[in-house]
Amino acid sequence: MNELFNERMTSGQRAADRLAGVVGSWGFIIIQSLILAVWAVLNVTAWVRHWDPYPFILMNLFLSLQAAYTAPVIMMSQNRQAAKDRIEAHNDFLVNQKAEEEVRAILEHLAAQDAALVHLHEQMQKLPEQIAKAVPPKC
Repeated sequence: MNELFNERMTSGQRAADRLAGVVGSWGFIIIQSLILAVWAVLNVTAWVRHWDPYPFILMNLFLSLQAAYTAPVIMMSQNRQAAKDRIEAHNDFLVNQKAEEEVRAILEHLAAQDAALVHLHEQMQKLPEQIAKAVPPKC
């Protein structure tokens, strides 16, 4: 089912999943934190020309743009995953229904076997009496 679902994904859905996977990783957080730290250090120490002096308005603009585009893409990925989860849940429900029917049939069969065993046990208990009646005692 997963393969079928993945085959039907559009390129936009694949891109959304890839972006959500990258942005939702420790690697992304670490690299972004390093870039922001370098940005701040370079602008505070003036080793390079101050292109974004404190309070780093340009950096805030870039972060806002990143958030404005990243959040909807992540939401698209989550919506697609939720649709996939609903399909899997429905499939699991159908499998569980079938399993329940099979278990019920097995239990009915076991109950029939129990009844047959009880009947055979009763017949075996009566067997000595029947043998005694059928065979005359030896003198």
